[in-house]
Amino acid sequence: MDFRTLPDLPRLRLANMTAPACLLGQQGDLVPLALTIEGGRIVADDPAAPAVDMGRAMVFPTFTDMHTHLDKGHIWPRTPNPDGSFAGALTAVGGDREASWSAEDVRARMEFSLRCALAHGTSAIRTHLDSIPPQDAISWGVFREVRADWAGRVDLQASCLVGCESVGTPAFEETARITAASGGVLGMVTYKVPGLQAYLDAFFDLAIKHGLDADFHVDETLDPTCNTLKVLAQTVIDRSFDAPVTVGHLCSLSTMPEHEALETLDLVAKAGINVVSLPMCNLYLQDRHAARTPRFRGITLVHEMQARGIRVSFASDNTRDPFYAYGDMDMIEVMREATRIGHLDHSGPDWPLAFSVNPALACGFAQPSFAPGAPADLVICKARSWTELFARPQADRIVLRAGRAIDRTLPDYAELDPLMRA
Repeated sequence: MDFRTLPDLPRLRLANMTAPACLLGQQGDLVPLALTIEGGRIVADDPAAPAVDMGRAMVFPTFTDMHTHLDKGHIWPRTPNPDGSFAGALTAVGGDREASWSAEDVRARMEFSLRCALAHGTSAIRTHLDSIPPQDAISWGVFREVRADWAGRVDLQASCLVGCESVGTPAFEETARITAASGGVLGMVTYKVPGLQAYLDAFFDLAIKHGLDADFHVDETLDPTCNTLKVLAQTVIDRSFDAPVTVGHLCSLSTMPEHEALETLDLVAKAGINVVSLPMCNLYLQDRHAARTPRFRGITLVHEMQARGIRVSFASDNTRDPFYAYGDMDMIEVMREATRIGHLDHSGPDWPLAFSVNPALACGFAQPSFAPGAPADLVICKARSWTELFARPQADRIVLRAGRAIDRTLPDYAELDPLMRA
């Protein structure tokens, strides 16, 4: 039988699979698993049900991608990064946003990314939305429509994104109002700037006023003197802010003196902050200099975080835009690259949580599960071991939604050509 062909039966048992033990609440690495599916859901395992021998294929619940930029995605063909630098990305995106981000343009590119994510096996996404007026009204309006259209296929959340110096202005107060009215998450970028504490206080005042979770881009630099994370974590503690807080990037932790980095992580653990690492984008942008080989990877201190009980996740970040020229909204690619870049192998068996359970918990999405009653939303790969999984892109994976294999045909980049000529 073709691996990708499953019989369409009202009750079906997928036998002889393996799954990461941590996703079943067990100790160990890969463990045997059989799942019986009926009515679009996992039911109590029934050895008497019609069965398919899956040949030890690895199975995962569908993925949560908790840090993306759907509004920026796929603008590279019309506005590439001129030199691959962070500054080049900022300038390129700013110009493209002002010139081209109409509602129609943003929606078309969002939809393209979501079709890719669905085909690869992602069922929940948090996206950041550039929210400098008047873009906030445009992009949030599109997001609300897209979220409704994609309900039941990909669950969507959004977080506003502005520089910290915008906080405290009437414009940001309006952005916070739009965010709250859209069921969103309050977000901003923190960097080394005079008056950071006042910006943070104003930010948390608005988060409390509107009852919003918080999501920050933090210290996306290799400058060892940049540690806004420490100020942020202490502010969360001092204000007893009890809504979920997520921080992403944290690149400078990898270059600052180790004692300072570890003391900062102790504060992050005390504050109960969630961390999301974006290794593909950081590897692309950080330590890039013309005619010089990069020395640093840009990945944050994920092993030290895990040792402190900090909830760590990994995510796609940017896709085919000036901040990252590549990517396809594929969480198996993220898992593969994070494992290689961050040496997650040889370091304990629980890292699969960082691509499914942890991001879902951080964002408040429904928890992925293999338990009876859970939706039969699964990603099944022919690989029988981790080395087989990571050696190939798993292009022949099966994605089940409500127990049925979906069409995994990816959208053609040529569909975006009219936008690129705009």
